[in-house]
Amino acid sequence: MPSQGAPEVQLALRPDSEDGWNLQLSVKNFRFTPDSAGGAALPGAGHAHLELDGRKIARLYGPWFHLPAAQVPDGAHTLTVRLYADDHTAWAVSGKPVEGTAQLTAPAPGASGGHSHGDAPAQSPQPPTPGQAQADRTVTITVRDGRVSPAPARTELRRGERVALRVTSDRADTLHVHGYDKELALPAGQEATLILTADRTGLFEVETHESSLVLTQLLVR
Repeated sequence: MPSQGAPEVQLALRPDSEDGWNLQLSVKNFRFTPDSAGGAALPGAGHAHLELDGRKIARLYGPWFHLPAAQVPDGAHTLTVRLYADDHTAWAVSGKPVEGTAQLTAPAPGASGGHSHGDAPAQSPQPPTPGQAQADRTVTITVRDGRVSPAPARTELRRGERVALRVTSDRADTLHVHGYDKELALPAGQEATLILTADRTGLFEVETHESSLVLTQLLVR
């Protein structure tokens, strides 16, 4: 895009009182369009990718994002947010991506000022209790040879509904629900179930950590 009227983004962060950090994206000449993700590129519209030291860790569909301490190793890091169009191409001016950066230093586990909640391991799969079994929606997903079945799509939910994510992976991995900061260990060849209440509106990706596969998107209205 030409520099005049091009999107701009700045990134600010502050520690969360309970765990991790709260990130705020300040944008100019840009609007977030979660409902049209995957469609044609429209000027000044789309979403953002969040990277930690050059590694993508989340896709953002709004100006606020909570980054759990569990996703950040101790030490100094660089956070980068880059703006993308709905067709997943990066917005750029003279070939340079439109992005913003911020520095982050994570304390070692147990250090003063650290966040104990962020050091909790991913949940181990357990049989659902009778109350958990009463999910409003169940999504069953299989990961085999690096392929997701059925193909990743959107799962539409009403705010307050409970959804059960039943995932079987042929290799050990970790499931992560962005925006809700929920994780679940996926043992190789065993079905694991994560049940959550969709109490936040927006579009949230469900991915695997090790293989970086998108399993589904939760669209909560």
